[in-house]
Amino acid sequence: MPGRRPVAHKGFDRAAPTERVSILESVGAIAGASGEGTVDWEAAAEAAIAATDPGSVDLDPGEREGYAEDVRAAREAVRSASGIDFDVPGTVEIQNRHHWIEANVGTFRTAMEPLADRRVAFPGFARRANTATMATMLSFLGRNVLGQYDPLLLADGDPKLYFVRPNVVKIAEALDVEYDRFRRWIVVHEVTHAAEFGAAPWLPEYLETRMRDAMERMAEGGFDRSGFGELDAAMTAVEGYAEAVMDRALDADYDDLRQKVDERRKGRGPIAALLRRILGLGVKRRQYERGKEFFDAVIDARGIEAASAVWDVPDSLPTDEEIDEPSLWLSRVPV
Repeated sequence: MPGRRPVAHKGFDRAAPTERVSILESVGAIAGASGEGTVDWEAAAEAAIAATDPGSVDLDPGEREGYAEDVRAAREAVRSASGIDFDVPGTVEIQNRHHWIEANVGTFRTAMEPLADRRVAFPGFARRANTATMATMLSFLGRNVLGQYDPLLLADGDPKLYFVRPNVVKIAEALDVEYDRFRRWIVVHEVTHAAEFGAAPWLPEYLETRMRDAMERMAEGGFDRSGFGELDAAMTAVEGYAEAVMDRALDADYDDLRQKVDERRKGRGPIAALLRRILGLGVKRRQYERGKEFFDAVIDARGIEAASAVWDVPDSLPTDEEIDEPSLWLSRVPV
């Protein structure tokens, strides 16, 4: 894979020059998929990169400092709103789309490792089909992810904070909002995830265990409904808490932005909507919506400190039923 490097908060490097998108190169990488596994991950990453315009991370000094200041301000605002004392990662990466693909392909590969040895008919054809699917997913996400707090699930190392600048610029223009305001919005959301994982050091292992168990069950030809249900409920809490807290960390001047973001999530075009459905990303939107409704209800009833109690121990996480009936959680969990 090409050795592109993201721009880091500490010592922002110059970006690599923008490269052309080559569908032929992408198709060629998929056609040449080889190896013994169900996916040729090197070919998937190569194909995704070839099919994706990287965008620019050519930041001037003012924008570099803008990201740094946004992270500092977001940390203080989220600390104040949530009552959680936490730190953000020491390095914040400002990425282009290729950087994001390269940073995440390893996570996808590790997550799907239990399926690597599963026997299928026509393995060569299946490998190319699976490689094409993964390339499509990586390319689509690379063009749409705005920011990411990465606790490095399924991997060793320190947490990371990414912002995909070309996508932030693109969506700010699509929403017809000032780039600086939208950038601050995204930063606050991702920094809220840092607060969650800071308050719940048990959370990465909890998510990893359920993810691995579910994938291993799939490798055996079954479906772990309970494991996927627990994983979905936990991620609904993660996304919903971030949505609820960021609304309280930002002032009323951002209410219009909340409305525009919510409308955009619901109003995607037919092709994007189909891809999101195929890739399971409709689940993500549902997690945002259900989780935020749950935490808004808890906060209205008991305050923000009660909402933060979900991160005390694993048993404090809401169940799927409790997410839809917050009163059940409030009666079960001492807050």
